Amino acid sequence: MSEIADEYFDAVTGLMARIRAEEGAGVAQAAGVLAAQIREDRLVHVYGPGGHSNLASQEVFFRAGGLMHVSAILDEGTLLSSGALRSMAMERLPGYGRIVIDDAGLGADDVLVLVNAYGINAALIDAALRAGELGVKVIGVSSRAHAEQTAAEHPARHPSKSNLHDVVDVHIDTKVPVGDAVVKVPGAIEASGAVSTFANAFAMNWLMLETLELLSVDGAEVPMWRSGNAPGGDEANARFIERFSGRVAWL
Repeated sequence: MSEIADEYFDAVTGLMARIRAEEGAGVAQAAGVLAAQIREDRLVHVYGPGGHSNLASQEVFFRAGGLMHVSAILDEGTLLSSGALRSMAMERLPGYGRIVIDDAGLGADDVLVLVNAYGINAALIDAALRAGELGVKVIGVSSRAHAEQTAAEHPARHPSKSNLHDVVDVHIDTKVPVGDAVVKVPGAIEASGAVSTFANAFAMNWLMLETLELLSVDGAEVPMWRSGNAPGGDEANARFIERFSGRVAWL
């Protein structure tokens, strides 16, 4: 195994170990919010505004072993499939996140998980602020250090200069370092080996597992996805499809 593989592996696993060691309280609090919502047969909305942060919302949506009550907001504006430069422009556009939340029809009975690697962009902060105005319970998943170490005048920032962790009800810190990429390859002009996707995926899946554990204590059947590529997957999923069809916008 090459030394560079070791360096990257150590960086990724070390980051996840930090999240595991330091974020238990935040994950437990957030899981309690999600479990209470699902007990009432209400959806848990997840939005990841930002090019690669959208992957985090997709990670826990329509996913093998995932909770069927999770409804991702897959707005085209910041998806890379709509164009990478366009995605970046949209995530920096003040007011855009407010439009997405209003379009999703969220209200006081809803829970929203906002996940973003850096916790500063305008669409993200507007989504959090608008959701708060509507009485939505908001959980944030982002890097506190990256947000706090990013200059107030950075062009990605919301006009208020707010950080996600300051404007949500519950926050889970993913510890992603400034710049995201963590390996310096000799001769390369920039560091490489981004870690935010690993950090977001670990934090989000841990949150879902904690939520499932809380729900399982109740003894009630929790609707979950089985992989459609696994034996009996289609049949297992079909038991619940009608229950969520029409409620989950991107199902």
